[in-house]
Amino acid sequence: MKRFILLFIAAAFSTMIASAADFTALYSADSVATKSKFLPTRQRIDRKIGQHNYVYKGEVMLGLTASYGNLRSEDSDIMLLFDNINFGLKSATIKPFFAYAYRDNLAVGLRFGYDRLSGQLGNVDLNLGLVADMENMGISNLRLSNESFSWSVFHRNYIGLDRRGTVGVIMEAELLCKTGTTAVWSGIGQDATKSDSRNFAARLNFNPGLAVYVMPQVCVTVTVGVGGLYYNNIRQFDMGGSEIGRRDRSGLSFKLNLADIQVGIVAHLWKSKNK
Repeated sequence: MKRFILLFIAAAFSTMIASAADFTALYSADSVATKSKFLPTRQRIDRKIGQHNYVYKGEVMLGLTASYGNLRSEDSDIMLLFDNINFGLKSATIKPFFAYAYRDNLAVGLRFGYDRLSGQLGNVDLNLGLVADMENMGISNLRLSNESFSWSVFHRNYIGLDRRGTVGVIMEAELLCKTGTTAVWSGIGQDATKSDSRNFAARLNFNPGLAVYVMPQVCVTVTVGVGGLYYNNIRQFDMGGSEIGRRDRSGLSFKLNLADIQVGIVAHLWKSKNK
């Protein structure tokens, strides 16, 4: 009988030890689970910004961006200091490009550009009113013409905003080189003078924008320049071809450039069946 009681106590003690071990393991697992839930998880920090595809790996894109502006003196009423003003300014830009999507929503490409700016100032009188010891000044018969060519390499990151991939955001970084000439004429007849300048620019631009598919394989894009790193070199020559001036300038500038708004159309030559 005594032996039976000892065996019963030993079995009960073993059961208590096993239960304690199970409870400890369960508590530890719950603690780990609680801690893992408390710590930031992928679901908590993932904003799912890139969950919708806008372009797919392997897509080839051909595009064209362009802009045009025309400003005349009768279109502006902001120059209260100027009298008898007569001027006109025209600006046109065209930029074809090629791009390839090496991954979903990521593409690299080449862009070529042509810019032309022309303007003329028939006359303008500066009226300073009651400012002491200052006389009215005037400028007349001034003309300007600028022509430039550009080459650039760019990288685009697309962010789809809807499941169908119809609307997307463009984040573009562009490395650009630009060369051109500028001619300025002033005066008429024997008093006419002319100066020429040769321009070179290297820039690292950032161009965000928006893209919308208007057809299954065609989308319309709008991008705007917000600045970046730049280097400009200008060399000025007189009528005889002698260099009379030079200016170098570099810096970092970030600002919304309303003069650098580009509207384009892009054709996707290959579309994924999952699109």
